[in-house]
Amino acid sequence: MGSKIKNEWFSNIRGDILAGIVVALALIPEAIAFSIIAGVDPMVGLYASFVIAVVISFVGGRPAMISAATGSMALLMGPLIRDHGLDYLLAATILAGIIQILFGVFKVAKLMKFIPNAVMIGFVNALAILIFMAQVPHFLGISNMTYLFVAITLVIVYVVPRFVKIIPAPLIAIILLTIVSIYTSADVRTVGDLGSITSSLPSFFIPDVPFTFETLAIIFPYSFALAIVGLLESLLTSTIVDDMTGTESKKNKEARGQGIANTITGFFGGMAGCAMIGQSVINVKSGGRGRLSAFVAGSFLIFLIIVLGDLVVQIPMPALVGIMIMVSIGTFDWSSFRYIIKAPKSDAAVMLITVIIVVATNDLSKGVIAGVILSAVFFVAKISKINVTKQQENEKLNVHVQGQLFFASTESFINAFDFNTWDTDISIDFSNAQIWDESAVGAIDKVVLKYQEHNNQVALTGLNPASQKMIGKLAVHDL
Repeated sequence: MGSKIKNEWFSNIRGDILAGIVVALALIPEAIAFSIIAGVDPMVGLYASFVIAVVISFVGGRPAMISAATGSMALLMGPLIRDHGLDYLLAATILAGIIQILFGVFKVAKLMKFIPNAVMIGFVNALAILIFMAQVPHFLGISNMTYLFVAITLVIVYVVPRFVKIIPAPLIAIILLTIVSIYTSADVRTVGDLGSITSSLPSFFIPDVPFTFETLAIIFPYSFALAIVGLLESLLTSTIVDDMTGTESKKNKEARGQGIANTITGFFGGMAGCAMIGQSVINVKSGGRGRLSAFVAGSFLIFLIIVLGDLVVQIPMPALVGIMIMVSIGTFDWSSFRYIIKAPKSDAAVMLITVIIVVATNDLSKGVIAGVILSAVFFVAKISKINVTKQQENEKLNVHVQGQLFFASTESFINAFDFNTWDTDISIDFSNAQIWDESAVGAIDKVVLKYQEHNNQVALTGLNPASQKMIGKLAVHDL
């Protein structure tokens, strides 16, 4: 136990602390921006990011992954805030956390195996595009100095790591450009332009909502949507961080951890959140590997707000925009252009449609769900091809069936038979076929009855034990 704690918390102290500081600085404008999207005070997003990051560092299943307030969750909250106010959002956040804990207890992570690789690639690429698109309003058409600051940031984050490895390049960029911005009064927007920051710690309180079924009816649809989107994004991000670091994570523990973090957040005035692919990539690329990095990110975030609030509001937005552009470039799977050409057309289509739906709706869950459904449809279409061949031997007709017989292939199975056969012994051989469901048994039933109407003798041969059992259980007539 001691070695596990040491490994997860203290095996990379300097890297985790420095990476956590970078993440904290990058979290502030995002938390404020997501609060604006949700329609709440900036402190609701900042408190959420602080509480979630700190709590998940203890109870999460994926060290080095950063969780906080996110855009995908914020988008779901708008209508609830507009119609019912902040207290209802906090109650919905607590309920979403409880739902996520239950999902974790019932091992929802097993469902991850049903998400195909094409959907994963589409998810990552769509996130990269969304991260980039979210930066555009912060640098396009503002001032020439903004473009210069973004360019300098990109030069620093790509060139400096070749010479300086002790301090993460994004941290150097933020400190350097903040100093330049303050002393030159450069014509750039700052973090303070996004919203005001209050220098106070979050306090515990119970949301002021009536404890009735009516309240439950209002918040449950939002809580369920937040729980699903949060888990989907967290588990997919967890898989990406697994690949980046070459380590494994505990997905069910992560689901429970997300639930615990959201439940606690709701009692401290924060909105629901989940894992953030952008911040997780910043963390890993800045040298973060352990739980300490997420803890430092959350702790340093609240330190910045309370102690250095006056300095934080002067951080130039273009410096943070440059870092997020680096993240979007690093997140995008550039090999997917080759994938589109080389992969089967159905897989390429699934990947592209996942990207298009996520980018068009700004909703990760819609894109992933559409991708999974489309993959399932393509898979069903692929395996529903059934081959029926006939051999006439004197007074006997031998029919050989090859393929998977289930609801999607029954029509072509029946159409393959010619029922203008009279007074013949017919053998239907299923040696190279598998019978899967009631529809398949119904189709065989139909074929046998139609032949028997013309005084034919029909025998089914080559059935494997599973198919034999299925027919014995579901056949209407004695086959």
